[in-house]
Amino acid sequence: MSKLLKIVSIFIFLATIPLVSGAWGFFCHRIINKHAVFSLPPEMIGFYKKHIEYLIQHSADPDKRSHAVDGEAQKHYIDIDHYGDKPFDLMPRRWKEAVEKYSEDTLQEYGILPWNIERMMYRLTDAFKEGDVDKILNVSANFGHYIGDANVPLHTTEYYDGRKLSQKGVHALWETRIPEMLSDDFDFFIGRAQYISNPLDKAWDLVEFSHNEMDSVINIYDSLLNHYNPDGIFVMEERAAIIKKQFSLAFCQLMEREMDKMVERKLRMSILMVASFWYTAWVNAGQPDLDKLMDKEISKEHQKEMDELEYLWQKGKQKGRPNPEDEE
Repeated sequence: MSKLLKIVSIFIFLATIPLVSGAWGFFCHRIINKHAVFSLPPEMIGFYKKHIEYLIQHSADPDKRSHAVDGEAQKHYIDIDHYGDKPFDLMPRRWKEAVEKYSEDTLQEYGILPWNIERMMYRLTDAFKEGDVDKILNVSANFGHYIGDANVPLHTTEYYDGRKLSQKGVHALWETRIPEMLSDDFDFFIGRAQYISNPLDKAWDLVEFSHNEMDSVINIYDSLLNHYNPDGIFVMEERAAIIKKQFSLAFCQLMEREMDKMVERKLRMSILMVASFWYTAWVNAGQPDLDKLMDKEISKEHQKEMDELEYLWQKGKQKGRPNPEDEE
């Protein structure tokens, strides 16, 4: 096959892949929250293990809310490269100073992920102080989602699905297909949660570390598209009773290998950080006795709110950038 025909063939395949830009797919957010529970200290793990199914089930609620709530989408990312060649030197880490420099409208337009993580820390700390089971679990589940987002390199750039049309699909490959195909062989033993002395700085550190890996993701993907046998990139696979084109197992394995196991590393970091942020909020709340909450269940009012969110996700109109699960 000539190089031109090869490129055209790949482009036709890629053009049929839906645009995606939610963070880790639902599959990964569930993995992250689930394994984070087992990194908590003894004083927390009993309460969180009792409610682990809630934490897993509602780990993707922020993506679902993007179908119904204006202002939700920008909480999941920050297009930091919009602010220049050395954006981390230019962007103030504190919200008030960033607003003064760039305006709140600009920050909202290009994403507020690290500041949202700081906000969620305050919310979870308050929930622990109040001893409110509904709030503790709901904020914990949602908090885990946003922390996971900060570990996705493509959530730190305007080029979240590649720099050119021929690279479309890299987001779905990195955050959804590779973990779905390979995560059974990933090592999720990451040790004990750690106290975070400055949550906002840690959120920014995660974003900066992720952004520094963004070029590698796009460049490796682009190189593989141009040198890998196009007949081996995709397979036809049934998903939700529909035959769809998916990246092949071999291509996923090659991409992950060329990235030096980046997806596995970032999943491990997400798990550790979720447990650590949960733990930090509990410590900052004065280490309340969670055993006293063990006999309390989710309220009927809260369950009704969750049911309504599920309905809006199924029936509502997508707001903001679409999520990976929209293609399923």
